[in-house]
Amino acid sequence: MDLGLRDRVVVVTGASSGVGLATARMLLAEGAHVAACARDTERLRRVLAEAQQGVDGAGRVLTVGGDVTDAASMQTLVDSAVAELGGVDAVVCNAGRSLMATIDDTTDDQVRDEMELKLFGVLNVVRAAQPHLAKSDVGSMVAVNAILARQPEPRLAITSAARAALLNLTRTLSHSLGADGIRINSVLLGLIDTGQWTRRFEDAETELSYEEWTGELAADRGVVLGRLGTADEVAWPIVSLLSPLSGYTTGACIDVGGGVSRYV
Repeated sequence: MDLGLRDRVVVVTGASSGVGLATARMLLAEGAHVAACARDTERLRRVLAEAQQGVDGAGRVLTVGGDVTDAASMQTLVDSAVAELGGVDAVVCNAGRSLMATIDDTTDDQVRDEMELKLFGVLNVVRAAQPHLAKSDVGSMVAVNAILARQPEPRLAITSAARAALLNLTRTLSHSLGADGIRINSVLLGLIDTGQWTRRFEDAETELSYEEWTGELAADRGVVLGRLGTADEVAWPIVSLLSPLSGYTTGACIDVGGGVSRYV
């Protein structure tokens, strides 16, 4: 299927691993040009070069080191995309992390850090990219969020609150950006098999295999499909929402959580 993304320029934050990297790969395979950002510039360049190799008709790649919580850094990212690739047609705000802690175990500084990352990690990119997205006939954004935004987890207390704030902000942005013809949607993740789970498995020092351990984890968290999701299974809805074929969808949320959600 042709998603209509060939030769479009897409900015992707947090692109050096996990969901961000999988999304960049899928975009390149669609013939889109990718302006990729991450803090680890050396890794970013290496993995994006690998992603580009062996893909017929792959788009161009621009890698820029940066911190999404720094407005000047995100302005540099967008300016570089415009200068090197010719504009910005779409943005994927993916940079993020989770703070595994209850409210009682969370410091005030950690609360501020979580709120700053989740909110300014999107706002800084939106503010830098909006003028250029408004010039595109397919301007669109996807904010990568989590099911925690609608279904809080006590063990992730502040992350849950910050993600709920981001979901609310994203819906508000759909109204303000819509005036410029820009769409913005959210993809809400459940348990996705990325590096953080590999690290937690290693720290657990269990005799179980990784497949057994993640299977038990999925069962404990109530994942209907009984397993963790993959980064590619998240990248597909992200890329689909960026496509002009989704041109009448904005302010929407898609759950990618294997049936873990319990809200109606």
